[in-house]
Amino acid sequence: MAAQEQIDFKVDTANLYREDAITDLKVASIRRMIPVTADGQDDPSRSPVFFGHTQILTPQGPLPLQAKLMANNLTEAIQVFPEAMEREMGQMVKQIRKMQEQEQKNNKQGDDSRIIVPGR
Repeated sequence: MAAQEQIDFKVDTANLYREDAITDLKVASIRRMIPVTADGQDDPSRSPVFFGHTQILTPQGPLPLQAKLMANNLTEAIQVFPEAMEREMGQMVKQIRKMQEQEQKNNKQGDDSRIIVPGR
């Protein structure tokens, strides 16, 4: 209960966005975050923020990819989308390999048997 009392649920009214979703219904999904004021009006003093989303199919199922797109408008976001997704996929592959290496290292340090024997 004490942890819940420490969480600040106050809305940051200086950092509000309205979300638009744009998709090609195939690969790309782009979220355009449009800055708004506390009364819901567009805030022209801040620039929109773009996020790209897609998923790749793996033998274990779909794997979502998401990356911030360094763009000032939708045209630029569409242009940088492929590179951003490739970069994100490369980072994810590195993370997976690192995790696999760590798991192999941990398995070599412990008992190689994965069979649980009672009393052991």
